[in-house]
Amino acid sequence: MAVPRKRVVIVGAGPSGIFTGLELSADSRLDVTIIDKGKDIEKRMQDNVAYNGVYNGWGGAGAFSDGKLTFSTETGGWLVDYMNESDLVKVIERVDEVFLHYGATDRVYGVDEDKISKIAREAAKADFRLVPSKVRHLGSDQCPRILQNIRRDLESKVNIMMETEIDRVIVVDGAARGVLTKDGRQIAADYVVLAPGRSGADWLKREAERLNLSSSVNPVDLGVRVEVPAEVLEPLTSVLYEPKLVYYSKSFDDKVRTFCVNPYGYVVEERINDLVTVNGHSYLEKRSDNTNFAILVSTQFTEPFKDPIAYGRYIAKLANLLVNGVMVQRLGDLVTGRRSTQERLSRSIVEPTLGSAHPGDLSFVLPARYLADIKEMLRALDKIAPGVYSNHTLIYGIEVKFYSSRLKLTKNLETEIKNLFTIGDGAGVSRGLVQSSASGLIVAREILRRVT
Repeated sequence: MAVPRKRVVIVGAGPSGIFTGLELSADSRLDVTIIDKGKDIEKRMQDNVAYNGVYNGWGGAGAFSDGKLTFSTETGGWLVDYMNESDLVKVIERVDEVFLHYGATDRVYGVDEDKISKIAREAAKADFRLVPSKVRHLGSDQCPRILQNIRRDLESKVNIMMETEIDRVIVVDGAARGVLTKDGRQIAADYVVLAPGRSGADWLKREAERLNLSSSVNPVDLGVRVEVPAEVLEPLTSVLYEPKLVYYSKSFDDKVRTFCVNPYGYVVEERINDLVTVNGHSYLEKRSDNTNFAILVSTQFTEPFKDPIAYGRYIAKLANLLVNGVMVQRLGDLVTGRRSTQERLSRSIVEPTLGSAHPGDLSFVLPARYLADIKEMLRALDKIAPGVYSNHTLIYGIEVKFYSSRLKLTKNLETEIKNLFTIGDGAGVSRGLVQSSASGLIVAREILRRVT
């Protein structure tokens, strides 16, 4: 007599959910279903909606990101809080193997140790800590194609339900038993994996409150995107592709860091529902004359503050209110305390790659503490990369990273409810493609262990 297959429901088809499904799909003892409220990857590519910041759908936010695979246990998430570093390195290596299998480029940056050591020494002289890491760049043009290849491979192995929104998790006697869709369908499961991504973070927060799950608040990362001539950062980007530099401000001792460096890339709008923020892309098949990167200030608030997402949205909405979109300002204007104008921008040696950005004054948006941290870091960065602290450098705002509140989890990323797991960026355990994907592998392997 055949043994009934164990049912697994994965809520969310971003990198974490996809990698969970991939790892489980080869086991015939499992009946796996992936559910997402967004569109399938083909529709997303046809509509081009993801380039406007729609995070829902196959691939999640990662599908139309810059596609940088950063192989680091220190950056891109907090998985090292749940497992020892050597084990996490092995999981990350497996993530890399999967991306290579489905079409990632074989070129890796950050492998020339002599050049990296030299950069690290120069960084230290300017009060920076360089976080060296290997980087494989998929490109904003190639990333959706790779995720499309994974989708085609999975479609005959797991059940895929797109454009289906989940209302709540079904819990019976302290254990997850399935999910209920918005249209009233009950989907039974022995294991439920919540991978809602950034767009589903609010939903997960509400579900956690309804289910009385414990949580803690992650830092709030707010800042700007900086655009300079590509030659200014070429000595760093040619070796590291994405130089990750951490600085602690002398004024407030705040952690300030570079993030999402895009050599020869483009500044882009990022739309999150009714909110317009700024981001950056770089491609494999086309390039601009500029390099852009984010400077983020990380702030850890104390009780009773519990909503970093609401705070980030509030600051970003100020910029939207003033210019009805993304604001851009010359660094020289920001330093001298005046608003940039179209006429001043036209005299800049840096031509904006985001033509829709409106000239304005970021001092009306960001708190003075954040602005002081950002300007101080740019002055320090100019010692490593002369030309960064130039009057012509362009500053775009606001860039905000919505890191969700993190639920109390076991080392296998299981919640306080039996057989209910939560993973990825929406769960606050990752903030990038690699660790998000790795979190999916960790949970999948635990489920496989339990059905053995």
